[in-house]
Amino acid sequence: MHGTDHPTAGLLIRTARPAEYDAVAALTVEVYVGEGYVSDGDDYVRELADVAHRAAEAEVLVAVHDGAVVGSLTVAKPGTPFAEIARPGELEFRMLAVSKRARGLGVGTALVRAVVDAARSGDFDAVALTTMFSMVDAHRIYERLGFVGVPERDWATHDGLQLFVMRLALR
Repeated sequence: MHGTDHPTAGLLIRTARPAEYDAVAALTVEVYVGEGYVSDGDDYVRELADVAHRAAEAEVLVAVHDGAVVGSLTVAKPGTPFAEIARPGELEFRMLAVSKRARGLGVGTALVRAVVDAARSGDFDAVALTTMFSMVDAHRIYERLGFVGVPERDWATHDGLQLFVMRLALR
């Protein structure tokens, strides 16, 4: 990744540029709050909006279509501040968000594929993620790409929200 462009069906997948951080923040908060995954007053909203901090500690990827940011996710290596569940040898991604107007263009799939490609070229054993039970559109992408649930790694947030882990073994 790191500045490598991944063109897919009219989409460009690449590392977010500082000038795009506000657009990434707005998109991510709009998706997570607007679609009811987190409530507006939740502490997590601040974390979703602080793209500059994320980009300093992890890699923020964007999907660009017709010059606009239409999707994003954050990639974290194990042992780094944004890796919640990555074990040694696993690359983790979080905070996948796709603009409503870009749904159906393959944005989410292209972003996840970019992570899988990076994990393969970076010699990782697997890609892992945490998801909410309500994120059914994302689950379809993950399952289509071969991710499977890892129930023994499921966990809950400090306020009791149940989350589950999915993993794609690469070897």
